[in-house]
Amino acid sequence: MLIAPNAILKGISSRLNLVTIRNMGWAAVCQMTSTHDLKENVKQAEKLINSAAGKGADMIFLPEAFDFIGRNSKETMDLAQTLQGDTIRSFQEMASKNDVWLSLGGFHQKASEEDTKILNCHVIITNCGDVAQTYHKTHLFDVEIPGKFRLKESDYVNRGEKICPPLDTPIGKLGLGICYDLRFPELNISLRKLGAEILTYPSAFTVPTGMAHWKPLLQARAIESQCYVIAAAQTGKHNEKRSSYGHAMIVDPWGTIIAECREGINFALAEIDLDYLNKIRRDMPVMEQRRPDLYGNIMNNAIRNADSLPADDWIFEFGPTAKVRGHSVVNKTGSSVLFVNKKPVVP
Repeated sequence: MLIAPNAILKGISSRLNLVTIRNMGWAAVCQMTSTHDLKENVKQAEKLINSAAGKGADMIFLPEAFDFIGRNSKETMDLAQTLQGDTIRSFQEMASKNDVWLSLGGFHQKASEEDTKILNCHVIITNCGDVAQTYHKTHLFDVEIPGKFRLKESDYVNRGEKICPPLDTPIGKLGLGICYDLRFPELNISLRKLGAEILTYPSAFTVPTGMAHWKPLLQARAIESQCYVIAAAQTGKHNEKRSSYGHAMIVDPWGTIIAECREGINFALAEIDLDYLNKIRRDMPVMEQRRPDLYGNIMNNAIRNADSLPADDWIFEFGPTAKVRGHSVVNKTGSSVLFVNKKPVVP
């Protein structure tokens, strides 16, 4: 098994209280087989996190539906939790214990216990155990082939309405997507224009679509954006009705697959080298050569959505106990929030 050199350096720096400045980091992309058993899924994820952290990962990426895959929509609603529930709390503890950042890609989120639909929520947790960012899946997987296949995510999920600005992480500026978002390059380019260096698409691709499209889509997103693409994945049989393709992987900005999981529940490590990324962008400056005068510019909407105020259920955590809820925020950027201690009335 590959061991990241910084597994040793992290231990030394923590003992000597050193701050290391580097332009690279190690990412671990994970592959899971979630079922309806939430507790067992959490145990499965914890083993992966402990192992990847032990090999020197700075940030660990889990797939869509890492918490559970329900057997029907009623069970999905029954198992879903709020961001303040036991599931997210347990992963906050894992992040803090292992001194790693976590990407939890596709948490079944209830905004409140009374909700009749949920949100497909990508949660980023820092190595201090704080929730740094949440993104709600904007493109829902609604596919129906009469007599063969039906999976309509919109039956039980509300779509997200905004793009999140790329987030500073130990491995670079991270832009968030989830699964079916992968098929929409407009999101990809918007995130790149907002400063993303890494794009992440935690997924649960079906076997037929995975065999046909998974690798070429991931490579296309990496090449056109000149970003690293990290795609954790579900694999294998979840229940009698559903199976996933797997092949969790990391693709570099040139489109090369630099890490890929073997079959089954496991993880793969890769180094994220931002010097290499910047060289590719200098040598082939495609973003500067785009022609919005011919085919329009999607940037304006992306900026407006990224800088909009968070939803009321959004939570910014700092320190051991301090929390700021979305309804108290009067301004928000990618790295800071301005808030008051009461809900403001904004004209």
